[in-house]
Amino acid sequence: MDIFKKLLFLLSPSEKKKAFILLMMILLMALLDMIGVGSILPFITVLSNPDLIETNPFLNGVFNFSSLFGVKNNQQFIFVLGVFVFFIFILSISFKALTNYVQVRFIQMMEYSIGKKLVEGYLHQPFTWFLSRNSAEIGKTILSEVDHVIGKAMTPLIDLITRGIAAFAIIVLLTMVDFKIAMIIGLSFSISYLIIFYYVKNLLNEIGEKRLKNNEIRFTSINEAFGAAKEVKVGGLEEIYINNFSNSAKIYANSNSTSLIIAQLPRYIFEAIAFGGIFLILLYMIAKTGTFGDALPVVTLYVFAGYRLMPSIQQVYGSFTQLTFAGPSVNKLYNDLSNLKKLTANKDQDKGLINFDETISLNDIQYDYPQASRTALKNINLTIPSKSTVGFMGPTGSGKTTVVDIILGLLTPQRGNLAIDGEVITNQNLRSWQRSIGYVPQHIFLSDDTIAANIAFGVDHEKIDKEMIKKVSKIANLHDFVDTELQEKYETIIGERGVRLSGGQRQRIGIARALYNNPKVIILDEATSALDIKTEKLVMAEINKLSKDKTIIIIAHRIDTIRNCDIIFKLEKGRLLSHGLPSEILNNN
Repeated sequence: MDIFKKLLFLLSPSEKKKAFILLMMILLMALLDMIGVGSILPFITVLSNPDLIETNPFLNGVFNFSSLFGVKNNQQFIFVLGVFVFFIFILSISFKALTNYVQVRFIQMMEYSIGKKLVEGYLHQPFTWFLSRNSAEIGKTILSEVDHVIGKAMTPLIDLITRGIAAFAIIVLLTMVDFKIAMIIGLSFSISYLIIFYYVKNLLNEIGEKRLKNNEIRFTSINEAFGAAKEVKVGGLEEIYINNFSNSAKIYANSNSTSLIIAQLPRYIFEAIAFGGIFLILLYMIAKTGTFGDALPVVTLYVFAGYRLMPSIQQVYGSFTQLTFAGPSVNKLYNDLSNLKKLTANKDQDKGLINFDETISLNDIQYDYPQASRTALKNINLTIPSKSTVGFMGPTGSGKTTVVDIILGLLTPQRGNLAIDGEVITNQNLRSWQRSIGYVPQHIFLSDDTIAANIAFGVDHEKIDKEMIKKVSKIANLHDFVDTELQEKYETIIGERGVRLSGGQRQRIGIARALYNNPKVIILDEATSALDIKTEKLVMAEINKLSKDKTIIIIAHRIDTIRNCDIIFKLEKGRLLSHGLPSEILNNN
C-alpha cells in the first residue's frame, strides 16, 4: 500500500481520471471473461445431454424464447447456443484487446509524464541545488529509474489489478458451481503464493537497493570515462573505468535476473500441481454424480477456468515481487518529486521589468555555501556604475566568482540584497534582470552542433541571425579563424564539448555567445585565461570599445586584463579589502 500511494502521487489529476477509466474497463473485462467462462457449462451440458432442454426449467425457458426467432428443434437450439458462446468469447477477447491497448498507452505516457516532471523540477531548482548534485545521478534518475519504475512498478500494479479482478471473478463463478472445490482451489493457491512471497520479499527489497546503487555507479563511470576521454587516454586509465563499469553492471544485471527468477519460479511448481488436480477433480465429480457423462460439463468448466485462472494468479504473485523489487526506485522518484515540488513553488514569475541605467549595488552581502566550513562573503558593499568597466582581483577562494554569481542572480545571499537602480532583485524580476546579462564563464559548455548554433545558444536554427553571428564573432576575434580555416564556415560541427577546438577557440565562442543577444551587462569570469597574450589583447581591445554602451565586469588573474578598467575591487577571504582606480590598486599590489 505504501508503494501504491507513492505511485498514485506520481500521477497528475488528469492521469488519475484516466486511471479510473482504465479501472472501469478492467472491471468490465473481468465481467465479460466470467460470462465467457461461465457460458461453457450450459453449452457442454446440453451438448452431452440434449434432453435437458426439455427437463431443465432455465434451458426450457431460453428454448421457448428462441422459438420466437425461428428456432424449432433441439439441434437448432444447440447451434444457436454455440454461436452465442462463440460471440461472447469474441466480444471478451476484442474488449480485452482494447483494454490492453488503453493500458499500454497509459503506461507509456506515464513514462513521458514522469520524465517531464523530473526535468522541469530539476531545471527549476535554484543554482545552489546543483552544487550538491551529480549530473550522472540526475541523468540516471530521468532516463533509467523512470523506465524501471514504469516497467517494474506501474505496469505490475496495473497487471495486479487486472489479473486480480479476473481471478476473483473466475473464483466467484466456480464458487457458484461447487463451493467446496472453489474454496479449496482458491485458498490453496493464494496461501501458497503468500507464503512464498513472505519469505522472498526481504531478499527482493535488498536486491532492489543493490540495483539502484549500482545503476548510479554505472552511469557515473560512463559519464566520467567519456567526459574525460583525453585524461583517461593520457593516464592509461581505460582498465580502471572498464572495471568500475563492469563490476557495477554485473551486480545490476544479477539483481534484475534474480528478481525475474523469483517472480517465475513458483509457476512451474503450481502448473504441475494444477494438472494433477484436474484428475482429482474428475474423480471427485464422478464419485459425486455417479457417471463420467454427468461429470464432464463441470470438469470441462474447471479445466477452462484453470486455463484462465493459473496465469492470473501467477501474474498477481509476479506483480507483487516486481513491485517489491522496484520499491527503492519508487521511493527515489517519490522523494525527488515531493521535495522538488516544494522548491519550485516560489520559482521566478518574471513579473517585473528591469531598466538598468544607473548602478548595480550589492548591499551588506553575506553568503555561506551549503555545508561549507567558512563564510564565502562577509559584509560586501559595492556599487558598479552603468556603462563602466570594473575588474575584480584577489587570490583563489577570495570570493570573486561568488560575487559574480550573486550579480547573475544564481545565488541568493543569506543577508543583504542585490539592487539595480535601487530596485531590489527578487524572484518576480530576476528573469528580466538576467536577460540583460551576457555571461562568459571560464569553462565554456559547447554542444555537439554548429559554431553558429553554439554562439546563438538556445535559439532555433531557423531563427539564428547570421549577421549578428558575424558581428559578435569579429568582436571575439573568431571570425577570421572561421572564415579562412573552416570549410563549412559557421555551419561546421564542433563535436561534443567542442573537442575539435582549442581552449582559446572555445573561449572566443563563449565571448561571442555572451554578446549575441546584445546585453546591457557583460560579465567575463576568467573568460580570456585560455587565450594567448596577443589574442587576449585583441579581444579585450574590442570589448573595451563596447564600454561606451555596456557595463563590463571582469574577473581575471592577469593584471594586464584589468589594467584598463575604470574601477578595480580587491577581495580576500570573502571581504572587500579595497577599491579604486587601477593606478591606485595595482601600484599598491
